[in-house]
Amino acid sequence: MAVFVVVLSLAVVALCQNSMTNLVTFNGRKSDDPCYEESLNGGLKPKRCLPDFENIAFGREVLTSSTCGNPPTRHCFNTVDEKGEKQRQCQICDSANAKKRHPAFYLTDLHNANNVTCWQSEPQMPGSSDNVTLLLSLGKKYELTFVSLLFCSQKPDSLAVYKSMDYGKSWLPFQFYSSQCRKVYGRPNRAIITKANEQEPLCTDAHSTIDPLAGSRIAFSTMENRPSAYDFDHSPVLQDWVTATDIKIIFHRLYPYGDEVIKENEAILRESSYYSVADLAVGGRCKCNGHASRCMVGRDGSLTCDCKHNTAGRDCEKCKPFHFDRPWGRATAREANECKVCNCNLHARKCRFNMELYKLSGRVSGGVCLKCRHNTAGRYCHYCKEGYYRDPSKPITHKKACKECDCHPVGASGKTCNQTNGQCPCKDGVTGITCNRCAKGYQQSRSPIAPCIKVPKALSPYVYHHGPPTEDAADSPAPEPDAEGCGHCSIASRRLNLKKYCKRDYAILATVINREAVADWVKFTINVQTIFKKSRENRLRRGSTYIWVKLSDLACKCPKIKMERSYLILGSDLNKSSRTGVEINSHSVVIEWKHEWSQRMRRFQRRAAKKCK
Repeated sequence: MAVFVVVLSLAVVALCQNSMTNLVTFNGRKSDDPCYEESLNGGLKPKRCLPDFENIAFGREVLTSSTCGNPPTRHCFNTVDEKGEKQRQCQICDSANAKKRHPAFYLTDLHNANNVTCWQSEPQMPGSSDNVTLLLSLGKKYELTFVSLLFCSQKPDSLAVYKSMDYGKSWLPFQFYSSQCRKVYGRPNRAIITKANEQEPLCTDAHSTIDPLAGSRIAFSTMENRPSAYDFDHSPVLQDWVTATDIKIIFHRLYPYGDEVIKENEAILRESSYYSVADLAVGGRCKCNGHASRCMVGRDGSLTCDCKHNTAGRDCEKCKPFHFDRPWGRATAREANECKVCNCNLHARKCRFNMELYKLSGRVSGGVCLKCRHNTAGRYCHYCKEGYYRDPSKPITHKKACKECDCHPVGASGKTCNQTNGQCPCKDGVTGITCNRCAKGYQQSRSPIAPCIKVPKALSPYVYHHGPPTEDAADSPAPEPDAEGCGHCSIASRRLNLKKYCKRDYAILATVINREAVADWVKFTINVQTIFKKSRENRLRRGSTYIWVKLSDLACKCPKIKMERSYLILGSDLNKSSRTGVEINSHSVVIEWKHEWSQRMRRFQRRAAKKCK
């Protein structure tokens, strides 16, 4: 907002009005909405916008404490004839006669210099303490630039301008005019305003330097001589100073005649002593804090800003619901301070602002989601709540992104699983994602406390059971084939060389996730992390697949596979069936992975082109 210095001249006031109308100019192309402009990438970005500058008083009702005409009264005034001599003329003010009345709505009607309409108070005796008040309600908060009064007759010697910011509940002084400031208002004449007292109302006698009987304009500029006027965007004190919902003007005293003059001409002076105003103008803008370009009548009939930038309120003084990721701020010429929507991954409808988190984030994000739905939790509803885990096949914004842990009531030691992979906490001897089967070397028992117990040594050294642990004896595990007849496992060596690499059709790094028995085979679910080698016929891909091992080979621990371990697997394309995945046997290389092997495997890949022939 610019600074407007309003002097006692109607022409200058009009100039101020024109300059305010064209206050904000913009570079580049314009969008249809004044609150947004086109950005370099072709989209729209927010910018400060302001409602039009206007005469807020125009057409509004003014309440007066005194208006002539009821009963009819005689009013006299002096004029100058063609010879330059003063002549006294008198008129009757009668509210019942349309041609002789002077009602309050003449204060704010369309002012026409060629056909001046004047409001007049009842006759006032010079020197009396009777005050006359004009009250103008704006109906909403406005940011005022000036208050102007054009008098039809003599100007009052002393008057005060007050403002209210709470719709008339309390009043604050805005400006005083008097030829005797200290005597009438207890204030010095033309005091100096500094940043320490920018909301200090002034008293001035400037209006009395012109002939008070001639009739002229008194204009009060709200920001004249205020130090922060040139930095208005960053001065909350001055922004508060120019804000008002109501204006009250009190005429305290007419032109002071001497006591002797009053005694000699009391009847004549009484007919000539009254307040008469042709125009009351209040210049300013609807207060929208830079977030609206217009004000409109709301559903409740009250005047309100047409808020943009995700703001809300009658004055766009707050962020609208669910847009609390940054603090509300008044729009400036440099920064629109648009309210940002909270990031709740579509799992919450409410959020709040936290200043500490906003500062810790480097003033990027301060929103905290409330009442996360769909079994999510966290500041952004970005992880699963206790008892649920993330479904990697669905985005976090999906309603079913979190799956229930479904931990086995007997095999698991709790209902809370790993939120990444869904692994439940298993009791001793129990394995599986949901802890639903006995681990290798364990068999079911009848105890809910220890559902799986070690297999006695008299039984086969390898007993495998894939059913869920249970108390029912009928579900007890069946023993695996014994290890008799198991020969030496030649591939059990942990040594790996280029020769072994060349003889195999594929080489992968995979993690064992699950296993289950299918007839004479055991199917292991694996997650392929890296493919070092594969043949053209092989359809191996990164991600989830299966490896098939004969139950007899597994019983002989050739290969030896443990759950939740990562292995380097080298094998041949033996799978001729319709089963998904690959088959491995005693001739396959299955070695528990070590991190330091990464460079060796890359080296094998480079050398294989020349050596593997």
